[in-house]
Amino acid sequence: MARFARKTSIPAFALYGEASAVAPDMLHVESIQSRSRLYRWEIDVHTHHALHQILWIAHGPAEVALDEARERCRGPLAVVIPPGVVHAFRFSRDTDGEVLTFNPRAVIEGDVPATGEALRDLFAAPRLVTFEPGATATRRMATLFGDLADEFAAPDAAGSPVPLWLARAIVWRLAQHCARQAKGPRGAQRALFTRFLVLVEAHHRDHWPVTRYAAELGLTPERLNRLVRGETGQAALDLVHARLVREARRRLTYVAAPVSKLAFELGFEDPAYFCRFFKRHTGQSPRDYRRTTSDGIPA
Repeated sequence: MARFARKTSIPAFALYGEASAVAPDMLHVESIQSRSRLYRWEIDVHTHHALHQILWIAHGPAEVALDEARERCRGPLAVVIPPGVVHAFRFSRDTDGEVLTFNPRAVIEGDVPATGEALRDLFAAPRLVTFEPGATATRRMATLFGDLADEFAAPDAAGSPVPLWLARAIVWRLAQHCARQAKGPRGAQRALFTRFLVLVEAHHRDHWPVTRYAAELGLTPERLNRLVRGETGQAALDLVHARLVREARRRLTYVAAPVSKLAFELGFEDPAYFCRFFKRHTGQSPRDYRRTTSDGIPA
């Protein structure tokens, strides 16, 4: 991916390049080509506040950055981007697909609880959702995105509920597809583990103890640790710390701010303790880690 200068802050957009306010009922769909063509097929690092985004890459290659993770991939697949996740893309002239951006209130308001549950589970973490070429699930997803793009562009789209229905169907189908990919004999445990991940995403900077996470899930700390070990081989606190480290890496990589300021933003009262914490988990001090990325970062 292309290189770029480290920024004083990570830009936040409603739509890439547009700093307009986020409307409570916002739902927008556009082709990958329509916007990326304006930027020579490269969408630089940015984030969205209070907005969820799904990229449907129907055909062609892409390079995807989600926080500190970077991957080369090829359609068909979906890229799921929760609010606040730093992301960037590099496409080719042959890459084809759609980008759905929406305020979650627009999708779940007034709907059955199942849609909210699907939204929560699907956006528990950023992810690439793979599809098999020619499979029934792939054809369904491609059809839903194609219909949504057509309805969104229709002359009467402003007064039509159809784009909203189709967006809900996409969220539901993607959540079900992910659930089938992860399906196993411990389905209930996996759902509970997903709830734990959602809590970690919301509260890792609050430095909750494991007892607080367990209480929120109606579990004892011992049972929560058994659950997490069964899914990952790690203790619950290890996952919380890993999420903090991932957030620290993100900010050290993309934000040109003093380490002490980043430490406070991550909930650490003592910057020196943050430095020790980071080195214990990565083998590098924050400054050394930042230095390793100073030559250029994938966009």
